[in-house]
Amino acid sequence: MGLLTGLIVWSDLLTEESIGRLLRVLVLLLGGLPLLYLVTRLASRFSKKHFSAHSSFLIGKGIFYAGAVIIVLMVLSDLGFKLTAVLGAAGIAGVAIGFASQTSLSNIISGLFLVWEKPFAVGDAIKIGEHVGAVYSIDLMSVKLRTFDNRFVRIPNESIVKGQTINITRFPIRRLDIQLGVAYKEDIGKVMAILRELAENNPYCLDEPAPVIIFQEFGNSSLDFLFGVWFAKTDLLLLRNSIMREIKERFDAEGIEIPFPHRTLYAGSETAPFPVKLVADERPGAAEAEPSSASGESAPEK
Repeated sequence: MGLLTGLIVWSDLLTEESIGRLLRVLVLLLGGLPLLYLVTRLASRFSKKHFSAHSSFLIGKGIFYAGAVIIVLMVLSDLGFKLTAVLGAAGIAGVAIGFASQTSLSNIISGLFLVWEKPFAVGDAIKIGEHVGAVYSIDLMSVKLRTFDNRFVRIPNESIVKGQTINITRFPIRRLDIQLGVAYKEDIGKVMAILRELAENNPYCLDEPAPVIIFQEFGNSSLDFLFGVWFAKTDLLLLRNSIMREIKERFDAEGIEIPFPHRTLYAGSETAPFPVKLVADERPGAAEAEPSSASGESAPEK
């Protein structure tokens, strides 16, 4: 009897209208989702040719989420749900979720500001706070960095917008500033000529702009110079290693002294008593004062 009742219920449910709804739902899910994925890929490829990688990523995500929402609404409509009630419930839920996730919304809004300002792009070397690395990806919620020692760092967009960001590789050329000092006995003109010659002969130093050589000040123990050389942003390590070595080798060859502080180390053994030597008092009137001390009166202690 129960089996018969179940068959009757299923026969009532499997009407032409219900079968048509199920078929439309299957078509939407099996055809709409792959089509949405294909449209998203094509839009991302097209946007990469005309926009930055960050903007292309956001365009692809926006198209995918918007298409997914449309497909879900169409499926719910075919299943007989009233979209007015669904949208009303979604609005209430959205308000509640918004209050509960203010930090996430702040990161999303900050991400939109980053898209608008474009302070950096994927592949740029940047410094954010204490973190330095290449931009690995730029998402709606955060920016991912790959540090130069191959570590992964995630930084929320809100902290990037509020803080200071340094784009190290934004411009094609940079300047390497080297602070150095020589002894006071050295010839200032000779030192500046040697530095200029080193910059001209180094293959990683650019001729234009010209190197910067400034005699800055008379330091506590040295004559202080600023030696700045321009280079292509990809040659930083090559230039730093070569120019620093060349300065030391050339100064040694020319007999130019680079002063450095000297320190005396205490070995920790017991220190000998401080030597004290008594001398006669040669001040006027000191001789008259001696008999008083010899008569039994004690001289005042010093």
